Amino acid sequence: MLTIWGRRNAFNVQKVLWLVGELGLAHRHVDAGGPFGGLDTPGFLAMNPHGRVPVIDDGGVVVWESHAILRYLAARHAPGTFWAEDPAERSLADRWMDWALATLQRDFMDLFWAFYRTPEPERDHRLVRARAESCAAHFRLLDRELAGRPYLAGDRLTLADLPAGATLFRYFALGIDRPDVPNVRAWYARLAERPAYRDHVMLPFDDLRGRLAY
Repeated sequence: MLTIWGRRNAFNVQKVLWLVGELGLAHRHVDAGGPFGGLDTPGFLAMNPHGRVPVIDDGGVVVWESHAILRYLAARHAPGTFWAEDPAERSLADRWMDWALATLQRDFMDLFWAFYRTPEPERDHRLVRARAESCAAHFRLLDRELAGRPYLAGDRLTLADLPAGATLFRYFALGIDRPDVPNVRAWYARLAERPAYRDHVMLPFDDLRGRLAY
């Protein structure tokens, strides 16, 4: 049985649960982190010495770091679909995954914390504007790339879509100025039609508003 540790409203956990949902994998979910705690216990640290979620145990194979988990699950359970056999094709998904982690997610999470999770009286408005502008540039880039194709790597959902696609629900729900990105919005609409996306990404996050500690 596949076991997944992490809280459902944690961004990196949502990526993993979304893929698990797409693959229809039977699994057990264990709430961990945030109000659930448990990340500093000896048992958890034996699985992930960094004390972070998500972590999975797939029949005795323990994997941590969200993108490592995505690649593992795709290679193990979806060869030929989410895990392309051709290295060149697979590299396209890898490029978007790595860009999303190193660039888009960095700026989006900075924006989310600076604007949404920081109590309004404590907000650094210059930082909010700077991160909003960075995110706007990233989404304009995505909009250009999505012109003429429904998904980042082509005509079907792949690992390329998961990290960047997981930001969309929160990004479009934030009360900030956003650029006109019709291709990104169309992509988001396609993702929102998928049951796994609705079940694991489109979750309320009101409990995070104005909460720096969680």
